[in-house]
Amino acid sequence: MTFIPLHAFSDNYIWIIQEKDSAHIWAVDPGDAEVVSQYCHQQQLTLSGILITHHHKDHTGGVQSLKDQFQCPVYGPAHLSPMVTHPLQEGDTVKVFSRSFRVLETPGHTLDHLCYFSDQATPVLFSGDTLFRGGCGRIMEGTAEQMLAAMNTLSALPNNTLVYCTHEYTLANYRFALHLDHHNNDLIETQQECQQCRDRNTVTLPSSIQIEKQTNPFLRTHVPAIVAQAAKQLGEEMASNEIAAFSQVRRAKDTFS
Repeated sequence: MTFIPLHAFSDNYIWIIQEKDSAHIWAVDPGDAEVVSQYCHQQQLTLSGILITHHHKDHTGGVQSLKDQFQCPVYGPAHLSPMVTHPLQEGDTVKVFSRSFRVLETPGHTLDHLCYFSDQATPVLFSGDTLFRGGCGRIMEGTAEQMLAAMNTLSALPNNTLVYCTHEYTLANYRFALHLDHHNNDLIETQQECQQCRDRNTVTLPSSIQIEKQTNPFLRTHVPAIVAQAAKQLGEEMASNEIAAFSQVRRAKDTFS
């Protein structure tokens, strides 16, 4: 099984799931139908299914058109029915070719956000806008408590889990991460590697849970120095509990330039 990023809009990735010798594919968060249709036409492939992580238009804008064109099932948050033909909740599974993906509810960025995790062979996570390389989604509908719970859920996955998120935000995320955690050698090294990727105009994904635990400040809000630097940036006293600490780091990112 391979995972192919199709570029959409300014920085979105639509992930294509493909198996060797198959004439069928699945798409994750197809915000732009034309991008997927062109790929299918060029490669002589048929879209057999769609996974949706959350309702934002840059993740769902192409779904109805693709559904109509290919008559394929759509899996995602229940409130998106009838566009979603197979509504999902925590603990459900979706069979994609030879892999089963378990549904993880991760509210925070949005209240309906789902991630998809498979632990067959090398573990794989489609993290949508919950977990980015070096960052996490803005808290637009949920709470800091919910987003911290989502981070804890994802950080508990196996370290070798490959993380496929849906935006190329990596270098911007690392600028903020280095602002908080500038002595972190793992972070310095991976930032340099990703800079080289972008210089070659190649994607910085996938990441891994291990890399994120070593470098992502939103999985490291238990580190006092990181929270202290966020508090300093905000001109606040350092937070005294884990939810407030996460909120402080997230708000520091929101105001970082």
